[in-house]
Amino acid sequence: MPILSIRHVTRYRYRNPVALGEHRMMFRPHESYDQQLLSADLAICPTPSKIQYLRDVFGNSVGVADFSGRTTDLVFDSYVRLRHTPNLGVGEVHDDFDRRRGADRFAYDEPELTDLAASIAPSHPDPDGVLKQWTERFARRNGPLNAASLLIEMTRAIQADFTYRKRLEKGPQTPLETLALNSGSCRDYAVLMIEAARGLGLAARFVSGYVYSPAPTRTGRGRVGGGHTHAWVSVYLPQSGWVEFDPTNGIVGNTDLIRVAVARDPRQATPLHGAYIGSAADYLGMEVSVDVQAEEDIFVQPARLRAVG
Repeated sequence: MPILSIRHVTRYRYRNPVALGEHRMMFRPHESYDQQLLSADLAICPTPSKIQYLRDVFGNSVGVADFSGRTTDLVFDSYVRLRHTPNLGVGEVHDDFDRRRGADRFAYDEPELTDLAASIAPSHPDPDGVLKQWTERFARRNGPLNAASLLIEMTRAIQADFTYRKRLEKGPQTPLETLALNSGSCRDYAVLMIEAARGLGLAARFVSGYVYSPAPTRTGRGRVGGGHTHAWVSVYLPQSGWVEFDPTNGIVGNTDLIRVAVARDPRQATPLHGAYIGSAADYLGMEVSVDVQAEEDIFVQPARLRAVG
């Protein structure tokens, strides 16, 4: 059970002093059996006039900061430490959730279906069936089809067949854009896989957080997505619960993945967003850096959270 430390710094720069509106933050990782939060420190400059924390509809921890006065710089410096327990690798997902013979989609039993319905409904149009055709390469029409095996195959195929490229533009590509370009970022891969899984009747959600990249392997390659926030997929399997799949790195389970926000739609899991009052020309840009390190497993104090200027 390694201890991971995560430093996430975001800086906004403005040409002239601007007034700041409300800013909402998702920096605090999910606390669960596989993620034990040890400490959480947040420094914001300039110091907010008010800051509060809440849980959103998905149970994510959201910080809301209000400001007074004007500034040419706005910095959010988050530092968290947590004990991370990997679970469910490729060979450990043994869920017998099969598509019924002759059916086109997987079907959950009640009452799960009622609670999962919003995560099954498609979010993107596919008028010509392009996404459906791509998805069907993983799904035989006749005979039983196991969901876990299909999702593992899909995860590996996206990693192998698509070209990863970092994109800093706001918002992910649509699944059809990713298929047409045969490339995308981690967000784009996640949206593609989510929509493909939903097309098969599976409940799928978007996960935002961080990826730990250990020392490179013999291939000379560590995890893709380090140095920035990362995104992947969570799919509900009846016997296994919510299982994570990272098509960018071919990861099944949560190995090296630190969950911060889980949502039905990527727009609900934005790490940081807010507004300023000024002209468009005042905005000079945003700089983001993320550093994830492994520490020795030593005794530490319980989690704490503070905001300082």
